[in-house]
Amino acid sequence: MTETLLQTLGQAVIDGAPDRATSATESLLASGADPLELVENTLSPAMDKVGRRYEEGDYFIPDLVMAGEAMKAAMALLGPALKARQQVRSSPGTVVIGTVEGDIHEIGKSLVATMLEAAGFVVHDLGVDVPAADFVGKAQETNADVVGLSALLTTTMRNQQAVIEALAEAGLRSRVKVVVGGAPASPEWAERIGADAYAENANEAVQVVRRLVSR
Repeated sequence: MTETLLQTLGQAVIDGAPDRATSATESLLASGADPLELVENTLSPAMDKVGRRYEEGDYFIPDLVMAGEAMKAAMALLGPALKARQQVRSSPGTVVIGTVEGDIHEIGKSLVATMLEAAGFVVHDLGVDVPAADFVGKAQETNADVVGLSALLTTTMRNQQAVIEALAEAGLRSRVKVVVGGAPASPEWAERIGADAYAENANEAVQVVRRLVSR
């Protein structure tokens, strides 16, 4: 019974079915399943599979969005259960992420945040239209390893550079890595503004951030 529910939960994430993910998670918790094991052994591998399918061209942005929604639905129940048991996931690092000031595009940034959380990172999503000072403040507050900057407009991508400059002024640049992304960004743009890396999509962002924190 439990094994079937575990398969159901993993498949719900892969299929992008939030209601099914919620139902399976409720049943598993009611049966006494360990919430930490559910996250690490079922949800994270399912999101890894979603990422691979996207990388291989079998999945598209809507599939990633729905998989992320299913993951969030399960975590809405597992988060409180983890706290109740005082369980903490081992994390490879802390990431502050947001869409830069003047830009209100949400989807790409949210996908990256969801994929990073699934990979075990502690993620602080600041939302959209985020001033440089807010990135700096949250990076200081959380002792962040990486700051992720999204911009979907050519008119706002320069604010990625403004955040990097603000991090330098605050004395954080030497220890905080910066990743940029978004439609107008590129590896050349990242190099030009002094970012540490560029990520084209959510799955690549996870690989890039993993590489940066392992240095």
